[in-house]
Amino acid sequence: MNLRETIESIGPLDREAMKKSETRWNSIAKPLYAFGEFEPMTIRMAGITGDPAIRVDKKALVIMCADHGVLEEGVSQSNAEITAVMTEGFTRMECSASVMADMAGVDLFPVDIGVARDVIPEVINRKIAYGTKNMAKEPAMTREQAVKSIEVGIGMVEMLKEKGYQIICVGEMGVGNTTASSAMASVFLNVPVAGVTGRGSGLKAEGLAHKTKVLEKIVASYTFDENDPLDVLAKVGGFEIGGMAGLYLGAAASRIPVVADGAISCVAALLACKLAPAAKDYIFASHLSKEPAGKLLLDALGLNPCLTCGMHLGEGTGAVALMPVLDLALGVYHRMSTFSDVDIMTYEPYEEDDDKKE
Repeated sequence: MNLRETIESIGPLDREAMKKSETRWNSIAKPLYAFGEFEPMTIRMAGITGDPAIRVDKKALVIMCADHGVLEEGVSQSNAEITAVMTEGFTRMECSASVMADMAGVDLFPVDIGVARDVIPEVINRKIAYGTKNMAKEPAMTREQAVKSIEVGIGMVEMLKEKGYQIICVGEMGVGNTTASSAMASVFLNVPVAGVTGRGSGLKAEGLAHKTKVLEKIVASYTFDENDPLDVLAKVGGFEIGGMAGLYLGAAASRIPVVADGAISCVAALLACKLAPAAKDYIFASHLSKEPAGKLLLDALGLNPCLTCGMHLGEGTGAVALMPVLDLALGVYHRMSTFSDVDIMTYEPYEEDDDKKE
């Protein structure tokens, strides 16, 4: 489907399935709401799939990989070659995400959506261009490229749905992408650049100050259309950010739960929700990124993180880290005895607990 068709096909959650899932949680012989965020998370997953018998046996991690022309401005301590090396490394046990995905039983799909050079055939080739333009001098991409980047993500979800995947983790790789995501976050959240700009892959204080100064000039140099999220993506975004937004939209249209990673992934989620507000119901926050924009973005999305462990690695690692814990929660959901099974009194919710329910 194209972008417009995808947005139009996003429907509401199945409230009847959610009610049945909530009843199941409340019948289990444990204190009410004891599994914290995992209870409303799985209840919402039932609403997404329309089935309270929630299954996530087949998991995917899609890593959108692209380069950024703004690297010319010295905003990173790394160069574009790192993007290509890491993109190829995802196909082997050479990166954090590939090792973690292997251990968590998650199938990994690296996508070249805009790497600055050609990469090995094992990487899925959806290249739009060899990196974006330098947004300090001109818009990062054309509007047509912005739409195409989102539709790449939509197409990936359609492929994964055909293969039977039941949950999708969202990741990215691209030297300089914290610069693009910080610019987009500043515009979307209407906050100063300094409040959403971090050290990326490890800038020292002087490097961070330079990056912030460059970003302030970039954001000030454009006039953004507040009612047009694609305008922001085209001017100061990245191909991988558009691709991730497409994953969120495609998952919502296909009724597949989709899990955000850190700050860059959440900028893409916010882009998706600005294009289609109904998509928010299909997105889950894996963790609270240590990046400055992390909490601001989650607050804007209205999402609560399941993990708060100070991660800021990217690559979808936070989303993958959530999967084993989700499996544990679903194990309890499906296998634990109910109050009636063990013949003990059912817990009754207090009025002040009402706000904890989905």
